[in-house]
Parts: sequence; structure tokens; C-alpha cells
Amino acid sequence: MKKVFEDFVCQVCGEKVFGNGVTDHCPKCLWGRHVDEEIPGDRASMCKGPMRPVRSEYRNGIFRIFYKCERCNHEFWVHEGEGDTRDLLIELTKY
Repeated sequence: MKKVFEDFVCQVCGEKVFGNGVTDHCPKCLWGRHVDEEIPGDRASMCKGPMRPVRSEYRNGIFRIFYKCERCNHEFWVHEGEGDTRDLLIELTKY
């Protein structure tokens, strides 16, 4: 799979996000967009709905974030991204 470096403006908080080829969520508010289906970076989804960060878990030194699409209810786990807001990641571990 060839990485496509996509920059975007967060639909929720307006943050300008610089993509790294698998970036699918905003590091400031952690909201994402439903662009992937099976694996991060596949860009196979036609939905494009907002992905709500539901909860996170911390294992082996990294966070994973569980998302649910507000449009189609697709659920998806992703690894934290560079610069993700730690306070929000920690807060999401409580759910």
C-alpha cells in the first residue's frame, strides 16, 4: 500500500493537521474521519463521517484509540498519532 500524505482541517475543532500517510485523526481533539475500513491508511471507506473517540487503552508503552463513526456506526481501533493530546488519551482510558 502506497502512503498518501494528506493534510486536512479537523471537522470538529478546526485544527490544521499535517498527515503522515496514515493520519486519520486530529491530534488536538482526537476526533477523526471515517476514511479507513480495515487497516490504517487503506482509505477504502466511502462514508467520510466523523469518528468519535470513545475510549483508549494504554499497553506496552503506547495508546490505542477506539473510534465509532457517527454516520454509519463503523468501529475501529487506531494507534495514537505523533503529538496526540496526552490529557485526552488519559481521560479516554476511564471509559
